[in-house]
Amino acid sequence: MAGKENREIKNSVFVDLFYEDESAEANEIALFNAIHDKPLPEGTKIRRFRVDNTIYMNFQNDISFDAGGKVIVFGEHQSTVNENMPLRSLLYIGRAYERLVPPRSRYKKKIVFLPTPEFYTFYNGKEKWEKEKELRLSDAYIVKDGEPSLELKVKVINIRPEEHHEILEKCQVLKEYSQFMEIVQNYQISGEEEPYKKAIKECIEKGILADYLMRKGSEVVNMLLDEYDYETDIEVQREEAREEGRIEEKSALIRKKLEKGKTISEIADDLENTEENIAHLIEQFHLHIN
Repeated sequence: MAGKENREIKNSVFVDLFYEDESAEANEIALFNAIHDKPLPEGTKIRRFRVDNTIYMNFQNDISFDAGGKVIVFGEHQSTVNENMPLRSLLYIGRAYERLVPPRSRYKKKIVFLPTPEFYTFYNGKEKWEKEKELRLSDAYIVKDGEPSLELKVKVINIRPEEHHEILEKCQVLKEYSQFMEIVQNYQISGEEEPYKKAIKECIEKGILADYLMRKGSEVVNMLLDEYDYETDIEVQREEAREEGRIEEKSALIRKKLEKGKTISEIADDLENTEENIAHLIEQFHLHIN
């Protein structure tokens, strides 16, 4: 059963389709069966739950549920894949087990059995990415000396239609979601007015997520707008971080040249810049001329 809904949290279309919508349980079962050799027995209960503090700026693009003795965590990325997903998943599963294991059970002498965790990230971005890749927590360890005491693996699956990943043939709803998002992105790139409404109309005509989109068209438009804002904000933050890195690099370079006794004119020649700009940067970085 889904946790108490927080109306402050904005869901991605992915989360709505596989977590909130009336078809979510059937969609989750289809997705579970697509990634496992043995399908869930008929009538298996799905226990959906949310973990607090895993969202970015009140935007949810992860889902988790407990079924068949396993706890499955799915996430989606439409921008560059975050290679810290194993660390994020580690923090996530710790909080998930806090939800799943009653407090008194944690202090029992006998072993408390846990649902086996599995972690997946679906990549749906515009940049080129491998068809499938496994990210490991141990790749981030500073010291690598033998088998790590703690390991966590996240399978990243590229669900863009042109990659033809096998999971898309095994899970029809995921395939149609992938097609839908590609059509959305194409309308975004084209610069058309009301791209989301046009994408929804085209998909309904083609039978892609038709029932879902006919029921929730206006809600889907709002979710797509929120997703666009989220992705834009992520990209702006990345660009700001890159710019800060360039500024710090330039500051360090000018500082070194000043320490060597070079004049503003010489530094401007070295960096192929104007004396006016170099003087401004020296003032901006609070550097001292010898």
